[in-house]
Amino acid sequence: MEVPAVNLKAIVLVHWLLTTWGCLLFPDSYTWGNFTVLAVGVWAIAQRDSIDAIIMFLIGLLITILLDIINISLFYPRDRSLSDLQRFSSGMAIFSLLLKPLSCLFVYQMYRERGGEYIVNLGFLSVGRDRSSYQSIDQHDAPCPYPDLDSKPAPHPF
Repeated sequence: MEVPAVNLKAIVLVHWLLTTWGCLLFPDSYTWGNFTVLAVGVWAIAQRDSIDAIIMFLIGLLITILLDIINISLFYPRDRSLSDLQRFSSGMAIFSLLLKPLSCLFVYQMYRERGGEYIVNLGFLSVGRDRSSYQSIDQHDAPCPYPDLDSKPAPHPF
């Protein structure tokens, strides 16, 4: 199954909107963590060919999944009767958290389209592409500027 193409601007815009609404209730750690990652997302939008920008955005999204779980679990209001603002803000933060794995999938697809490779090397375990049969077009043997004169008959003088 092929992953559909989603615009990076749409991903950043949706998460910006949900983060803005989630910031109405949750502390500054939630705000700073998510908006910092969204700033890296804007960098990835600005530099369309940068592999570094898109992988940093992907890693940031993965980290904010963990941070959002911690923030929501620690700062979710424990009152029986939540106000409308508390329910709305926490709902948007939870919705943003639920969308992040899907966003990570789309951002990873963009990372692959920009030429990135998935390589993990833990010493004993190495995961990545097998490049043993890969031949770079940049490293080709230069043609000999002088042809082999021994294989041709000598030219006749006039």
